[in-house]
Amino acid sequence: MALALVGLATTLPLVLLWPQRTAAAVLVTVATVLSLTAFRHPAYAGLAATLIALFRLGETADRAALACSVPCLVLAATGHAPVAAALAPSAALAGIAWQARSRARVSAAARDVIEESLLRRSAAGERARIARELHDVVAHHISMVAVQAETARLATPGLPPAGADRLRAIGDTARSALTEMRRLLGVLREDTGQPERAPQPGLRELNALVDAARAASGGATRLILRGTPIALDPVAELAAYRIVQEALTNVRRHAPGAAVDVEFAYGVDVLRVTVRDNGPAVDDPVEGLGLAGMRERASAVGGTLRTGAVRGGGFMVEAVLPGTTA
Repeated sequence: MALALVGLATTLPLVLLWPQRTAAAVLVTVATVLSLTAFRHPAYAGLAATLIALFRLGETADRAALACSVPCLVLAATGHAPVAAALAPSAALAGIAWQARSRARVSAAARDVIEESLLRRSAAGERARIARELHDVVAHHISMVAVQAETARLATPGLPPAGADRLRAIGDTARSALTEMRRLLGVLREDTGQPERAPQPGLRELNALVDAARAASGGATRLILRGTPIALDPVAELAAYRIVQEALTNVRRHAPGAAVDVEFAYGVDVLRVTVRDNGPAVDDPVEGLGLAGMRERASAVGGTLRTGAVRGGGFMVEAVLPGTTA
């Protein structure tokens, strides 16, 4: 009867705590050690339960819990039952403490994953909101500019050729802006579907950019190339294009009709981009979002940007961008 109770005591934790591998292994081992100590011969049911529990524990690679359980079992089975009995409670506490620590670590990791997922969803929602605003407000107005420019060109009788060219340029610029806007909206909505993967503009489009600026401003706009072209990272190419684009836009806004020189000077491993106009002198230019954006683009590719008034009148934007390294 006593052996039956001992067998029940040594196997019951395995049944009740089957999902809790560490606790089951530790408690079964402790019960088996105590039975060996009390009866001086093995309780086979307890030994079998211990082997099963330790095997399941080994599946999880919980080495610390194995280290707590196995020595006590070995000591008890090899004739050192009193020592094993003395160590068994400490082993049980150590195993349970290790299990609690492991659970806390897993819970913390799961909490971090959940928080990261929530942050991603929040960021995606904010990007989607911005995309909606850009589409509903900005894109709508830009499309209306394109439509009205085209309508005015076609519906105005006796319109001089220069005026028709200006209206055509306005329509082309608005449609180009819409294309850029759609690309931006696609990037903002990357998490909600496949964004539009139109090619980013680069130095191949530089001549077209300068021609469009010349047509829009009516002033002389020159593109000057110096040195032997070097390879640029696509991101650096995009930065150079956007810096020139923004600088030309600023000239049209602040010095309409001014002559502009866009100079690309290639060095051994560097590109120096300079946009200089001969507009009115600027005593203390205020850096707005456009200049700040140009500076950020240059810095993002490891380059620098310098802006300022030109002696004798005008304004200059100078960006130094690194070439690709072999």
